[in-house]
Order: sequence, then C-alpha cells, then structure tokens
Amino acid sequence: MDRKQCCVKLSVQPSRGLMDEKFIVLVQNALPGSQLTIRALHQCEDGHSWEAFGHYTADTTGTINVSEDPSIRGTYSGVEQMGLLWSLRPIPGSKPGLRMRKKNIQTPMEVTISVYQGHQTEGFADLVPLSGVVVERWYMAPGVRRIPVTEGGLTAALFLPLGPGPFPGLLDRYGLGGQLVEYRAALLASHGFASMAIDYVNSKFTIETGKMVDNQYFETAYRVLQQHPQVCKSRIAMIGFSFGTSITLKMAIYSEIIKLSAVVCISGTHVQPVDGSVEEILRFPYKNAGKTRFSEKDEKIWRDQLLPIPTDPSLKADVGRLQCPLLLLVGEDDQSCPAQESALDIKEMMAQAGNSHLLTVLSYPNAGHLIEPPYTPHTRSSNFRPAGMPEKVMCLWGGQTVEHSRAQEDAWKKILFFLRENLYGDRNPTLFSHL
Repeated sequence: MDRKQCCVKLSVQPSRGLMDEKFIVLVQNALPGSQLTIRALHQCEDGHSWEAFGHYTADTTGTINVSEDPSIRGTYSGVEQMGLLWSLRPIPGSKPGLRMRKKNIQTPMEVTISVYQGHQTEGFADLVPLSGVVVERWYMAPGVRRIPVTEGGLTAALFLPLGPGPFPGLLDRYGLGGQLVEYRAALLASHGFASMAIDYVNSKFTIETGKMVDNQYFETAYRVLQQHPQVCKSRIAMIGFSFGTSITLKMAIYSEIIKLSAVVCISGTHVQPVDGSVEEILRFPYKNAGKTRFSEKDEKIWRDQLLPIPTDPSLKADVGRLQCPLLLLVGEDDQSCPAQESALDIKEMMAQAGNSHLLTVLSYPNAGHLIEPPYTPHTRSSNFRPAGMPEKVMCLWGGQTVEHSRAQEDAWKKILFFLRENLYGDRNPTLFSHL
C-alpha cells in the first residue's frame, strides 16, 4: 500500500442527525485518480448485518465527495448522496426474507462508513479499511419524549416534541404486522407533531381476551390524545399504512367521536365491508384467497384479492362523506394492495360527491407497497406473518430500488408539508433539523 493511501481521511457531516436528514461523505488525501470503495455497514437489533457500497475514483486533488461524484457501480450507481443508506441490503449469506425496521427508537441506528483501496465487492470482513467513521441516525430529536400509553386498555406510545406546546396531534397506525411500530411517529414528533403510535393487532386487550379490538378502541386513542394538555384538541390528524388505511378511513368517515383536520393514507384501500367489525374488515380479503398469485420466486402476491374494485356501496368506505383533506400515497408497483385502482375509485367517488377539492393523490411509478420514511432500505419481498395466519410467508411487496427510494424521499417531504398546512395553518411549527 502506498504511504499516501495510509493517510486517507474520511469524514461524514453531520455524523449525528435525524433519519430523514442528508449527510455529506467526503474522502480526502487519497492518491489522485485512485480507485476506492466506500462502504456502509449496519447491524440490526436482530443481529443481521446490512451493507451498501459504491465504487469511486478520486479526483486530481485526491478527493471524493459522495454528494457530487458518481459511483461507477456497487449497490447503487451515479451521484447518490444517500445511496449508502437507501441501498443497504443483507450481507451475502444472510437468510432470505429480511426486512430492516428499527424497534428501539430511543437508540440510534448506527452505521459504520469505511473506505477501502480498490473496487471491492465482497470479502470486506477480510479487508483493512483505509479509514472509517461511525454515523448515528435518530428517529427522536433531542428533547422528544416517549410516553407509554395504557389508559383505556390501549397499547400505544405517545411522542411529544420539545417545548410546552400545545402541538397538533397525530394518530399513527401501521398494518397487520402485529407490533407497536414507533419509528414514524417518533420522526413526526421530531418535526413538531404530538404523535401517538397504536398497536391494534396484538394489543394487550387482544392478548388477554383473544378478541380483536373494536371501533371504541380507536375512539379511546383519539380521546386520550385529544385530552392531553400538550395537544391542540382541534388540530388532530390520522395517518394509516396498508391495513391501517382501512381503519383510518372507517374512523374518519363514520365515527361520531373522531373529528379530524387531515388524513394521510399510504398504500391502502377503501374497499371493506362498511358495516363490518375490525375483524371482519381484516378477514374480508381472505374470501378471495383463490386470487392470490405467486411470483417466479414463489412469493405471494395479494393485490388481486380485492379486484376488481366493487361497485356495491356496502363494500366501500363512503369517501364522499369526508370533510377534511385526504392525502393518498400510491406505489404503482404495489403487489400487496390495489392501491392505484383504489385511488382512482376514491377520486371518482369524491368527485361525484363534490368534495374532490379535499383530495390529493401522489402516485409513484415503480414504487412498491412499503413506502417508509426516507432512506429506509427498499424491501421488494420479505417474510411476513399477518394477523390470523399461523406462520410466516414470503410476500412480494413490489417496487424497484432506485424509483422506490426516490418516492420515499419525495413522499415524506409532501407528507410533512400537508400536515403542516392542515394542522399548523399560519402557525410556525417547531422543527428540528439537526441533532
């Protein structure tokens, strides 16, 4: 190794920041024109390791700026400032079907970024890096508080921004994975919203009784959030993902208790038995289990179970009754849910009802089902055990990595804008952009 290469300097700024905050990766003091590999390595809480890397050529000053210089090849190519995060993938030899999700959001996601001599693609464990640095990405900004919520039989976590408030409120629910998913709510709190993440699949109530929650469970969550002294009770929104969209629309339209200022629905549908219980809505697609398709890799494709979109009004939430702004996010390559077809029908229904001015649809070509906060690695397929199923299956979620990652970044910016516009109005939210 050339002595000059031993003095290679690697810096990442900011090395500590929010998950949705970009960083600048800079390599200096390399040999001009030398070939280098920049690699990111992350070990999840489940013990599995993920990596991403790009191949670069130092310029005439011996410098590489990942924000400006193209990766020739690797897990990403071209100029991709955050490619070292969004292109993370399980290291070779990992078991199939992994998906990266942060569980303990009170600790950071730690990523080791290193630079290696030459254009390397494998065997990193046996190589000695020229330089390396540990980067922290947080979902909770400084001062954000996490408060477990058990009142009224709830299984939830409330995240409060720094400051006295009152803050606009958000009820956040994911799909049928059956866990309390907190990272999105924590990140939303880092942007000035009092956000409550709710578990409604494996809640304490369900574990103790063996029964699914009912509408009252969600109305209780709304009341608890609304009555918190640091929450502005007249400015509350709901955000739902996947099956969470079905419940969000049902509550927003039909509940006499829940009065919302805005609704965000991600990768979901309005198709459901209108008079059905939560359990009946959950099991409704299973009636068409025969429509399940399989990919060439034997991955389950569920999107056809709810197609064609019904014409029977008793099988669709009446979005024409919505009285608050609705933001729909659609991945056009969603293989789990007919989100695109649903969005078209929702648009038609709202136009017929005269409330189309309340609707905004963001539709992303080649994006899949799992539209997450920005720089979350794309998962095209993974192991999944939805509520009511005895074992995990391999599901095809869809999406192409580059386009899906672009969609996540764009969608997040527009979600934040939508929420600020409809919950803060003319007020200036307290925002945290740096740690």
